[in-house]
Amino acid sequence: MTADNPLSGRLDDDDYPAYTMGRAAEMLGTTPGFLRAIGEARLITPLRSEGGHRRYSRYQLRIAARARELVDRGTPVEAACRIVILEDQLEEAQRLNAEYRRKAKQTSEGPGSA
Repeated sequence: MTADNPLSGRLDDDDYPAYTMGRAAEMLGTTPGFLRAIGEARLITPLRSEGGHRRYSRYQLRIAARARELVDRGTPVEAACRIVILEDQLEEAQRLNAEYRRKAKQTSEGPGSA
């Protein structure tokens, strides 16, 4: 495979929908029904192949694995999905907050201050 091959870039792409529902369920150690349930709860939205089959990316499988861990500990699927969504929103808010603080600190320490 050469660098000119468009497939080579896809193999490293976390967002490329490379996995069928059956393969994704197998990798997660779960059932296709679990994947359908987290799709219905809008935790992940699989892409569809030309034939209409669900396809999952590595990124989506990581999210699904987080939900599965919660479900395995007794959390209902819908609640597990909501928890994962809220954790991601909190992480993003904390990242933005740290970025704003860093910029504010740079501004206050910039030229002409003190």
